[in-house]
Amino acid sequence: MTVSISESDLKVLEDSLLNKSGNVLLHNRFRALFTLKSLKTEEAVKVISAGFQDSSALLKHELAYCLGQMKTKSALPALESVLRDESEDPMVRHEAAEAMGAISASASLPILQQYLADSNRSVRETCEIAIAKIEWDNSEEGKRHADSLSESTIPLYTSIDPAPPTSALLAGTPKSEDLSESGILALKEKLLDTRLSLFERYRAMFALRNIGTPAAVDALAAGFSDDSALFKHEIAFVFGQLLSAHSVPALLKVLQNAQESEMVRHEAAEALGGIGTPEVLPHLKEWMGREDAPLVVRQSCEVAIDMWEHENSDEFQYANGLGTATPMVTISST
Repeated sequence: MTVSISESDLKVLEDSLLNKSGNVLLHNRFRALFTLKSLKTEEAVKVISAGFQDSSALLKHELAYCLGQMKTKSALPALESVLRDESEDPMVRHEAAEAMGAISASASLPILQQYLADSNRSVRETCEIAIAKIEWDNSEEGKRHADSLSESTIPLYTSIDPAPPTSALLAGTPKSEDLSESGILALKEKLLDTRLSLFERYRAMFALRNIGTPAAVDALAAGFSDDSALFKHEIAFVFGQLLSAHSVPALLKVLQNAQESEMVRHEAAEALGGIGTPEVLPHLKEWMGREDAPLVVRQSCEVAIDMWEHENSDEFQYANGLGTATPMVTISST
């Protein structure tokens, strides 16, 4: 759904996102970004794309995510430029590649294939998954799934994920056999099987997300033992979607691990902010103020605290208040 917005309101959002005054707090820039994302207009794409000149890797990573979720082909030139820029932070380049997979244009395949040999592992792995995603979308199974969604099926989650759930979970609500101990164990085995492609392991991951029980959360948390930062960051993202308090101990362990990739810790922080339980706030405040923590972790904690405050307030939406023109949006990242 495209939402109309006045030119003056759009200008307010642009000024906030791009920090034209020089004093807009990061979490307020995030709120402006997610309002722009919800508009799904060409003007919003242009404003978001202009943000790639910013110095914050965290913000630019989120810009790329939002462009992918908008699923607008006009965003592809900006995303391709980010992926090609080898001086850019790998976390931003990875997100640009993932966004290209979300938009799912066959024209993106050559550039994604080019960066399968990138020097950064997370970028390589993301390109691998994005290629598989585009190819799956154009497969018979993918086309049937798209047709079913357009007809009647209401998905459990509205995000465009890097991979679809395993075939049995594509239809939506899990069946009793999916919820069984053996069903979850089978998905966990796929999740942790490094002999499988990352795309297939991601499919198991999103199937476990759709199940969403404490046992499924435990199965997902086992993936934090993997050696791929990309894989672990996606598990943290999934926990941010599930909003299960059962995942808090695993996420706190990731956030507190100074040896863990900042890409993974950042995602854990934002997931904790979205879950919003009382015990997470002191940890977010601690790591926001830790000078020995990577900048992206500190900034993620700042954004997460704002999310935590939103979850524990009477606010209707996580967005800039621009009157009735502003739709409800929910913050989410990958």
